[in-house]
Amino acid sequence: MSGRWSFPRSRMKILLLENIHPLAVQRLREEGYSVETLKGALDEDALIERIRGVHVLGVRSKTNVSARVLEAADKLMAVAAFCIGTNQIDLEAAADRGVAAFNAPYSNTRSVVELAIGLTVTLMRDVVDKSAAMHRGAWNKSATGSRELRGKTLGIVGYGAIGSQLSVLAEALGMRVVFYDVVERLALGNARRLRSLDALLAEADVVSLHVDGRQSNTNLMGPQQFARMKPGALLLNLSRGHVVDIGALAQALGSGRVAGAAVDVFPEEPRTNDDPFDSPLMGLKNVILTPHIGGSTEEAQEAIADFAAERVLGYLNRGDTTFSVNLPNVQLADVTGGHRLLHIHRNQAGVLAAINRVLADAGLNILAQHLKTDEHTGYVIADVDRDYDRALLADLKAIPGTLRFRILH
Repeated sequence: MSGRWSFPRSRMKILLLENIHPLAVQRLREEGYSVETLKGALDEDALIERIRGVHVLGVRSKTNVSARVLEAADKLMAVAAFCIGTNQIDLEAAADRGVAAFNAPYSNTRSVVELAIGLTVTLMRDVVDKSAAMHRGAWNKSATGSRELRGKTLGIVGYGAIGSQLSVLAEALGMRVVFYDVVERLALGNARRLRSLDALLAEADVVSLHVDGRQSNTNLMGPQQFARMKPGALLLNLSRGHVVDIGALAQALGSGRVAGAAVDVFPEEPRTNDDPFDSPLMGLKNVILTPHIGGSTEEAQEAIADFAAERVLGYLNRGDTTFSVNLPNVQLADVTGGHRLLHIHRNQAGVLAAINRVLADAGLNILAQHLKTDEHTGYVIADVDRDYDRALLADLKAIPGTLRFRILH
C-alpha cells in the first residue's frame, strides 16, 4: 500500500463495455490500471453481477447505469460515458454515492454534423429511392422532386455544440438557418433565433433535431408538430430516439405531409449487431434509416476515447473533476511534495469545519485547500505537508455527510 498513490493502480479495476475504442484501453493501461473490455452492452441484472469490485465503469449509449447498479457497485469511483449523452446514467444516484460521472460532450460533433448535411442532400435529391430502383434494373432519370440546398431554410431544434456547428456549415452551402432552443444561445453567422418550435416548423424546409435526452423531450415531435410542419418538408433526427413519436412520423410520411425523413436513433435499439431491428418506418418512400452512427467515425471514436480516458485519469490520478456532469468541477494539478486528501460529502453545514478540526488535531499543515459545492454535493481537496497516523483516515470518513473519501500520495 506504499508508494506515491495510496492504492496500487494495478489493483484498480476498470471495466469498459460496448466496444470502446482501443485508444482508451491503451491510455488506461499505460498508466498502470487493470482494464477489462466487453464488446456488447449489459442489461441491468448482468451489469449488477459484473460491477462488484469495479472501480471505474466505461459505457456508451446502450448500457443503463441505474440506481440498482450503483447500489451494487461496492468499489465504484467513476462512470465514463464514451459518448455525448449521459441520460443512460442515473446522475443523481451516482452523486449520492460520491461516484463521479464524465462524458465526451464535443468529440463527435463534427461527425454528426457531416452526416446531417449528407442526409439532407440525399433526401433532397431522392437518392436512396433512385439507387434502390437502379439495383432493381429501373432507370428513372427525372428532376421531379429533386431540389438544391441553396436558398432552402434549415430549422435547427437545439442549438448546442452540434446544432450551432451545423448552422455554420449549412449557411456556407447557401441555406437560410433558423433555430429554436429553450436556452438563450448566441446565433452564429446569419442564423436567426425563433421564439417557439411552432414558428420554426412553419418556416423550415428541413427540420433537424439536436436536443438532449432529458425525459421532458419525449415525443417533442408528435402528431400536432407534424401537422404544423411546412407541407413537403423533411425531418432529420440525430439526437435521441424518444424525441420523435415514430408512429406519428410514419403517418405523416404516408400522407405526404412530410416528404422524407432520416432517422439515426430510435426509442428502442438492438443491444448488439446480432439482434434484430424493427420499425414502422421500414419500407417507406424517401426514408433513410441508419443504425445510430451519427458519431460512429474513426476520427470521432478516437477523439471520444482520448477525451473520456483523460477525464478518468485526471480524476484517478489527481482528483480532478473538470467536466464531471454530476459533481462540483475542480481543476487540480498533480500531487507534489505532500499528500492529497479528497473528501466528497453532502452539501450541509459544518463539513469543512469538521475536516479542518480533524487535520488540526492531527497536527497537519495544509499546503493548499479547495472547496467546491453544488446544490447537493460538496468536494474538499486538502494537500498536507507530511505523513499522518492512519487513525486520521477513519476520523475523516466518520464526519457526518461523508459520501466518499480517498487519499493520493
